[in-house]
Amino acid sequence: MKKVKVLIVDDANMSREMLKMVIEKEERYEVVDAIKSARFSDVYIAHKAIDLVLMDILMPDGSFGLAAAKAMKRINPDIKIIAITSMPEVSWMDQAREIGIESFWYKENSIHSFIDVMDRTMQGESIYPTDVPVTSIGLAKSYEFTARELEVLRLMTSGATNAAIGDALCMSENTVKTHIRHMLEKTGCENRTELAIKARVSGLVIGDKQS
Repeated sequence: MKKVKVLIVDDANMSREMLKMVIEKEERYEVVDAIKSARFSDVYIAHKAIDLVLMDILMPDGSFGLAAAKAMKRINPDIKIIAITSMPEVSWMDQAREIGIESFWYKENSIHSFIDVMDRTMQGESIYPTDVPVTSIGLAKSYEFTARELEVLRLMTSGATNAAIGDALCMSENTVKTHIRHMLEKTGCENRTELAIKARVSGLVIGDKQS
């Protein structure tokens, strides 16, 4: 039986080793390598035969898994990729779909359910979760924010001013201030800086779209 050759890209040692341990119990898969950075991972697949990449999204060295996956798809459009993350940043699923990433998996789910996602992905299915993990910012749960509020919040975490946010989202500065005021009321945060910091730390929004 020809084994599916797997590359794991994940900066967290425990997560990387857990994935490797679970996958290696399955005879149909072979973990070719497990690396801790998405940087140059596209070059890696250009020189080694890889069928499936398990790609973490955000890594502390500044490498961004979705950008690496996009580069991989340019090199080898047939390679299968599963994006994996523990962050509830809602825009990442949309970005992953745009890139053509086959499947998406949250680390909070059962590690054993991941094998089913791998199997179905290799059989040609595209597996995306219907819900994102729930997190809290102050007094508010993540599902209490509107899509527009999240857009404003995402730009806030990038350091954008209210005027710049308004320009980017085609709304008036007063409308931006109204969205921020509503979010401050929901969360109990005292100011926009505290709100932006808590949003970033929680993983609800991770800056603006990265490339």
